[in-house]
Amino acid sequence: MTLSVKSLGVLLGGHALVDDFSLELKAGEVHAVVGESGSGKTLSALAVLGLLPEGAEARGSAQRGGVELLTAQGPLRRAGLSMVLQEPLSALNPVLSVGDQLVETLSVHRKAGDLRAAAIALLGEVGIPEGGQRLGMFPHQLSGGQRQRVSIACALAAGPEVLIADEPTTALDASMRGVILTLLKTLAKERSLAVWLITHDLHAVRGAADQVTVMYAGRVVEQGPTARVLESPRHPYTVALLASNPAAAKPGVPLPTLAGAVPLAREVIAGCRFHPRCPKVIDRCRTERPALIEGVACHLCLPLPAQRGEGRGEGPA
Repeated sequence: MTLSVKSLGVLLGGHALVDDFSLELKAGEVHAVVGESGSGKTLSALAVLGLLPEGAEARGSAQRGGVELLTAQGPLRRAGLSMVLQEPLSALNPVLSVGDQLVETLSVHRKAGDLRAAAIALLGEVGIPEGGQRLGMFPHQLSGGQRQRVSIACALAAGPEVLIADEPTTALDASMRGVILTLLKTLAKERSLAVWLITHDLHAVRGAADQVTVMYAGRVVEQGPTARVLESPRHPYTVALLASNPAAAKPGVPLPTLAGAVPLAREVIAGCRFHPRCPKVIDRCRTERPALIEGVACHLCLPLPAQRGEGRGEGPA
């Protein structure tokens, strides 16, 4: 296992922003973490990297290569990890050329060889042709898709084993989103990278991710192989996310919506945190927190078909 996160919690001011988050990342695979804004997707990754906001505290375990990252200090904590941020125009230095930024990163991590040639090779690997000409350009001279590719190249320049991509397609138009997601999947396979993909779009991960984790209000509600989760969603929240896809809607029929909003961390909600918005809520949901069993945290969900010895599975009762 390239990175193993178990029972991760993030606390701030006595409130749990992330609660009992677990994730297993494997080399050559893309694992997507999906949920609405405020679900704790990015905070979970920042906790592993040691980049939490001031006053926040991480608990649990995150191990890579036998090293406990949550207690490791300095370079040891982030060794082998790189992150791609969602807004490349902010992530890249506006007063340094593309070449300067790539060579600077390469000089820290490689310290030998022709760094300019290595920078050109990285640009080619992420799909930017004529890399020699691009090295002299500044971020504002590139398109949004090109800037995101440069950000990915900078992350790869560190030679990571784990690449964390935080909403890498948010600032891009629809035609470029699929290209970037396909690039991440290709890089995972060709470089044996473990890619941790953070996104709010459950539909976007269909062809890009091998595994998916669905989060709600800081907790994991469903987890498993992407094909299984998308084709046979079991948690009512996952079902609602999939149903909100405009591409699947019938003309003239309003998209289904969930009443309310993601609760704030300071809101005390007994039982399942999704129950105030759940269309299938029962009394047990209001008092007892469901455990994550067989990839789903819901009192209404049945065991998977293979484990029941039956035919096709059933969704939420």
